[in-house]
Amino acid sequence: MNLFKKIILTIVTISIVASLSLTLTGCPPTAPVAEETTPEEKTEEPTEAPPPAEEEVVTLVYNAGTEPPQGDPALCTDTTSHQLLEDTGLTLTAYDENWEIIPELATEWEVSTDGLTWTFDMRDDITWVKYNCLTHEIEQVLDEDGNPIPVTAHDVVYGVRRTIDPRTASDYAYILYGIKNAEAVNTTEEEVTDELLETIGVNATDDYTVEFTLESPAPWFSGLVPMPQCMPMPQTVIEGPEGDKWIEPCIKWQCGPYVQTEWVHFDHYTLEKNPFYPEAADIQIEKIVAYCIEEASTVFAMYENNEIDIGPVPLPEMDRVKADPVLSEELRIAPTPCTYYYGMTNNKPPFDNDLVRKAFSAAIDRQTLIDTVIKGGQIPANAFACPGIFGNVAGDPEVGIMYDPEKAKEYLAEAGYPDGEGLPDVTLMHNVSEGHARIAAAIQSMWTEVLNVEVTIETQEWGVYLDTLKNSTPLADMPHIYRLGWCADYLDQNNWVHEVFNSEAGSNRLRRGCLDPTCTNVEKLKFDELTEQGALESDPEKRKEIYKQAEYELSNVETAFAPIYFYTSVSLTRPYVTRTFLRDGYEEHHKWNIDMEAKQAAIGG
Repeated sequence: MNLFKKIILTIVTISIVASLSLTLTGCPPTAPVAEETTPEEKTEEPTEAPPPAEEEVVTLVYNAGTEPPQGDPALCTDTTSHQLLEDTGLTLTAYDENWEIIPELATEWEVSTDGLTWTFDMRDDITWVKYNCLTHEIEQVLDEDGNPIPVTAHDVVYGVRRTIDPRTASDYAYILYGIKNAEAVNTTEEEVTDELLETIGVNATDDYTVEFTLESPAPWFSGLVPMPQCMPMPQTVIEGPEGDKWIEPCIKWQCGPYVQTEWVHFDHYTLEKNPFYPEAADIQIEKIVAYCIEEASTVFAMYENNEIDIGPVPLPEMDRVKADPVLSEELRIAPTPCTYYYGMTNNKPPFDNDLVRKAFSAAIDRQTLIDTVIKGGQIPANAFACPGIFGNVAGDPEVGIMYDPEKAKEYLAEAGYPDGEGLPDVTLMHNVSEGHARIAAAIQSMWTEVLNVEVTIETQEWGVYLDTLKNSTPLADMPHIYRLGWCADYLDQNNWVHEVFNSEAGSNRLRRGCLDPTCTNVEKLKFDELTEQGALESDPEKRKEIYKQAEYELSNVETAFAPIYFYTSVSLTRPYVTRTFLRDGYEEHHKWNIDMEAKQAAIGG
């Protein structure tokens, strides 16, 4: 998950106090509603049939935080899109609340003795379904003989190959480079043919068995399987006449516990229980309405007015919520495997000087930020990987540049800007969010006080923001500093330092190393070399030492970024909702329950 499997983070409270989703943006329900995209043949009928009376439909209402940037599993790089796919799709395996791998689409799996071959046996009772916008019903997709079309191993193989296919232009394809020949195919400059794609180490040995062949043993590979990029994908509709519209509710094929039946872009989307899901009888919540609201204060007001069932805590309201006898009982704060950080564009002056980067990092008083602004029990971050990740060095005093105002001034003076004199204009950018804005304003003040520099703050809507941070964006359009978060796809440093910050990673948002295509025979950066060693090392103790060296190189030597804090999940949940709390921040809504009688009483129904 750079997630981008990972970029992290889900309730709008501000990406700071919740999961990575907080890195989102969105639109208030009062904003103008964009026209919903539906098939051209659609009539003037509404896209959704009038629902049964509210008391007859068990409905969960919450805030997704923003318009999901992607409904395509191969292109998904953010947590908001990931959550939508979690509800409407399936992966071979999944995580439980203890972060243990459990079966989902697969029934069992085995690994060869040499660690190179992973074989997954799949269940044979999952079928493709779609929402019919004319009849307003969820229907099974049928073949020419009128039989339901099953989800098979061939769909998984197609999905993995499609992600790797360079024509798909998936920013997350690199997470699959452990699969044999995946990197070679994804980076090829030759014409891509079916024959070339077939050289990738993923095959269907029969209709319900998927076999992965790896380049080398990878103890972290099991963590990739629950990723959207490994989901089964329906070739027929993806390559059909609708083109990119295949992800719209009236067109796409779905196979998860819920089916997306509505997508009013930039306002909300609706899910309904999949009646053809084998365990449908065990799913109590029949309908989900997910709003796209960026302002945490708006969402909090909706929660207090009983308009949504779970909600965020805006930073200004944290003290009141903790003191309130009712809200404090509905408040939950718990560690979550995510890190909030400020990236720096390493090749944009003056941040092409590591001393400038060191100065800006050392001038951030992380503990004061947490105590006075965020107030969610977060932990100051000294490195990238948070506690709980294999190989993490969280809290290690030997790693990281923490708050040291005098040292920060020395760094800046040594860089040639004593007391900030002569430093060019600096821009800090974050996606639209009240929480991010408060954090940015606080850190901006710290930089002014310690370094005597003025920093301009800019914001962008989430989808636009992600595009801006791509390493294909002209350097002139890149901010000097930007906010992001990263949440674990799996509990291993390979998913952190290697997949996110290696200069050869798909995003390389930090723009580390030489990005000029004319660069040849460039000496590999020490950090890159270490993370690549760590990915291949089989001895756990040696891997830990390698990753400690890598974190030191990233934070202390290059100081390529500024870690800010390790997340906690901060959320409010109405007492009539019985829910799970997955450590990765994604929610299994099909396992939740709502006492509708209690809900109706609460809202005065």
